[in-house]
Parts: sequence; C-alpha cells; structure tokens
Amino acid sequence: MAAAPLMGTPQKTSKNNHQSSYFFALVILSSLFFVWGFITNLNDTLIPHLKNAFSLNYFEALLIQFCFFGAYFVMSLPAGALVKRIGYKWGLVVGLIVAAVGCLLFIPAAMSKLYPLFLGALFILASGITVLQVAANPYVTILGKPETASFRLTLTQALNSLGGTLAPWAGSLLILSTAAYSVTDLSAAEQAAMRLQEADAVKFPYLLLAIALGLLAAIFAALKLPDMREEEEQQALDHEQGGSAWKYRHLVLGAVGLFAYVGAEVTIGSTMINFLELPNIGGFTATDAAKYVSYYWGGALIGRFIGSAVMYYISASKVLAFNAVVNVALLAIAVSTSGSTAMWSIIAIGLFNSIMFPTIFSLALTGLGHHTSQGSGILCQAIVGGAIVPVITGKLADAFGLHAALALPIICYVYIAWYGLQGYKPKH
Repeated sequence: MAAAPLMGTPQKTSKNNHQSSYFFALVILSSLFFVWGFITNLNDTLIPHLKNAFSLNYFEALLIQFCFFGAYFVMSLPAGALVKRIGYKWGLVVGLIVAAVGCLLFIPAAMSKLYPLFLGALFILASGITVLQVAANPYVTILGKPETASFRLTLTQALNSLGGTLAPWAGSLLILSTAAYSVTDLSAAEQAAMRLQEADAVKFPYLLLAIALGLLAAIFAALKLPDMREEEEQQALDHEQGGSAWKYRHLVLGAVGLFAYVGAEVTIGSTMINFLELPNIGGFTATDAAKYVSYYWGGALIGRFIGSAVMYYISASKVLAFNAVVNVALLAIAVSTSGSTAMWSIIAIGLFNSIMFPTIFSLALTGLGHHTSQGSGILCQAIVGGAIVPVITGKLADAFGLHAALALPIICYVYIAWYGLQGYKPKH
C-alpha cells in the first residue's frame, strides 16, 4: 500500500511536465502564426501596387494570389511527408528558411523590374509558408486535449489575424505610398522612373521579413520542443491501422470547405482596395483604402477572441454554420448596394470569417490518429482555393466589373454553412 503513492507521484510530475512543455510550445508557435499572417496579407497591398506599376488588369494582378496560394497545392503533400519524416520542430525550421529565401528573392526581382520574377519569388515564399502551415496547425491541435483543439487553434489563429491586421497599414506606408497615382498619366520616361521607384519600394520590407524569418529559424533550431509524433502514434491505437486519410469523409468534405473559405477570404481581401477605390463605393486612394483593409482583418482578430469564448459553450460546428450564413447576407448586401452600406458590409465579413479556418481545420482532423500528418497536408493543399477563386473573380471583374464579380464568394459561404450543419460529421 505504501508503494502506491511512490508509483503515482512520478506519473503526476510527468503529466505536469507535459502540460508545461505544451504551454511553452504553444506560446512559441504563436509567433509563427503572427508572421505568416503578416506576410500573407501583405499581398493585399502588393497587388494594387504591382497592378499600378505594370498596368495590369484584374486577372493579371490576381496572379499574385494564384502563385502564392498555388504553392499550397503543389507543396502541401510533400510538406506533409517531410514533417512526418523529420518531425514538427524541424519542419518549422525548414519552412522558415525557405520563406526567408523567398523574401530575399524580392530584391533581384525589384532590380530587374520583371513581373514574372515577383511571381516566382512569391511562389518560393509561399512554399516555405506551406511547410509552416502543415507543421504548425496539426501541432497545435494535438498539443492538449482533443475536445479543446478548436479553441487552441482559434486562439493561435487570432495572432495570425493580428499580423494580418498590421500588414495593410505597413504596406500602405512602405509600399503603396509610392503608388498614389497611375503611371498612365505620365510620359514614357516618367513611367520608367516611376516603375523603378515602385520596384525599389518592396526591397526594404521584404528584406526585414527575411531577417526576421532567419532569426526565427535559428531560435526554433535551438529550442527543445515536444516531439508529438509519439502522441500521434498513441492516438492511432484507438483507430484502424493502415489505409489513408482519404477514407475519412469528413476530412475530404472539410478540404472542400477550406478551399471555399480561403478562396472567399482571399478574394475579398485581395480586391478590397480596388473595391473601395470605386467611385460608387468609397472613391478612396489606394493608400487610404489600405487602411480600411486593416478593419477587415482586425474584425477577424476580434472575432477569433470572441469565437474562442463562444465555442466553450456552443459547439464549433454550429458557430461555423452561423457565421457562414451571416457572411452570405453581408456579401449579398455588398454587391447589391453602393456607398457606405456596401463598404461596411464587405468589411464586416472579416468579423465572421474569424473562426472559419481553424474550426474547419480542427473538425476535419477529428479522429484521424496516425493519419493526422497526411490529413493536414490534404487540408493545406485545399488552400489552393486562394489561388483559384480570386483569378476566376478577376476574369469576371474584367468582363462585368468588380462590384458584380464579388458575388462569386457567396457560393463558397453557402457550402461552408452546409459543412457546419452536416458535412463535419465523421463517417468512415
């Protein structure tokens, strides 16, 4: 009888040590969510900047998002295999290094003043972000109790939104301030000088990002973080061994949902500056419009904190469905009205976008066990929606006008509402 406390004490200490290391890992991971949120949303100012500099139409300008989010489709499954082989920690290090290289490539792209080189640099940068996504998102979902996975991922995604909120402000100061007028108003010589000035404007912010990413890579390489591959294998004991993640219906439907969500969110964020520039909406300059984009991403930040609290009392699936229905209504108002009504309706969508990514992600990974890494790769591959939906919207905008073209994401939110009501239920 006396031996029982002695046997039990190390187990309790081990559990406390695990909880302490999990908390520390979550705190460190939060910095990554902030950084890739900042980098991703910096594209929202890069698009009108390069559209102006190279006299692009909507379709050509939105190729920026096609290349950036297209990297998720190309690299997600290889990234999932890489993370499964080397572990979450070293996957994060590799992702940070690749992203830093992509940022550095903006310097020769700016010097050459060739639009395709910017697209190539963005693809490499996004490839690094893809590895970070594949490693960090499932890492957060399994660093703790399964029933609070949506809460943890939503909370860390709030820092992603913080980075996204600050990015348009930074972009308006460092990038768009040199693009306040159209090059078509200038002579050929003045246009060449203007393009050189605008190209140079991207060097400094992306150099700073490269330095920050390199420092983070060094920090993560030196840190001792819990290797959750053992926990994944332990969870797998409760599930069928063998097979693949594709056999999980709710994962596949969740991947479609993530495709729809990212497609809608990126389309709205990428075109918002140009939307607010329209005379019948806001008539702003690009620099001023960029500041309103921060309200869009700021709404997502606030919504994730609110959503984290709400999902402690209401199931994540119901909150997801409710938010999607609200966004259908807001977007319908935005495309059917004008002036401040349309402007604030589309900005308010960010508030209800807030919990969608982490909620779909965590619902889709429920019960995957040792297929979690593969499932994460599939979900991150679905982020290619951010490449496909914007360019389709761009084609529609060139044909029918941007105001009407923004009706397309309504379809995306209708599907997300269905997933929150029915599609998330595990059946395999």
